[in-house]
Amino acid sequence: MAAGAFEGQYVWSPAANDRQLASACMDIRAGRYFSAHEVLRETREDFEVRAHRSLVLASEAAGSDLAERWLAEEPSPEAALLWARVAMLRALHMADARDRRQDALVRIAQTACERAAQLLPTDPTPWVAQLALTRLNRPQDPAPQGLLTAPTGPWYLFAHILRLDPWHREAHHRFLSFFFTRYGGSSSASWDVSAFLSQRAPASSPLRLLPLVALVEDYNPSALLADRTWEQPQWITTALGIHHNWFPQVAGYRFAPVLDLAYLAHALFMAKREFEAREVFTAMGPYASRMPWSVFGDPEEQLTKARRSCGLPIPSAP
Repeated sequence: MAAGAFEGQYVWSPAANDRQLASACMDIRAGRYFSAHEVLRETREDFEVRAHRSLVLASEAAGSDLAERWLAEEPSPEAALLWARVAMLRALHMADARDRRQDALVRIAQTACERAAQLLPTDPTPWVAQLALTRLNRPQDPAPQGLLTAPTGPWYLFAHILRLDPWHREAHHRFLSFFFTRYGGSSSASWDVSAFLSQRAPASSPLRLLPLVALVEDYNPSALLADRTWEQPQWITTALGIHHNWFPQVAGYRFAPVLDLAYLAHALFMAKREFEAREVFTAMGPYASRMPWSVFGDPEEQLTKARRSCGLPIPSAP
């Protein structure tokens, strides 16, 4: 992975240093889907990249009829997957907007996910899209042993995905988000689930970041000493453990895992471990994500503040 050097401006594109994906996004904006087919077809055996690329492409296609048109004109597992992702995003958007069309869009999305799963049964991505939808219909499967709060949720669907890919990154994040307070869960459940999922993952896995995601999600700026939370010994130990065990693996990634790096850099910065945070920021190059910074204010201002404290270059004033 070579993210490149920071040259004075942040790059907020979710495609980051995946040049093929960035090019396919441009084609989608122009109404063309051939490049999308190419970048998805080559990932049939790389589920992590397939999940990421399909989600980024769907975010570009959700406002047009490209996904529907592609599926009608040249049906394939890739066309079906993009349509499933687009339908998923539309349903979630309508739900967040409390639009009365939500139920109809959820049914459309579920049907699209089922079709995509049938066309490529080994691919967990359509099932992950279905998992994202569960925060709308709130299934109540019993939790396995080992969780203090025994929170009910979409455990059966999650287990099915893990049989296809035991450490699927997006599946774990989607599953954790089901338990967020803003989606009808609770702080205790999200803490419990994040700890359970991260502890069963290998030490070198990015899934070890899940408790840091839950920590940001639970952030309450009005709480006493809220910003000092990351300085507590347990969170310093967590962040340093991830920096020691997972961060060295990033050099071998095909593309920069910008969002995961951002959560790690943020935790190290908040824990006042500027030396380690500087290393993570440097690995990110110019690429930036709005999370987790947007939880604490304007994302660009928060990111700039963190980089400045680490002695790194920041964007020049316009």
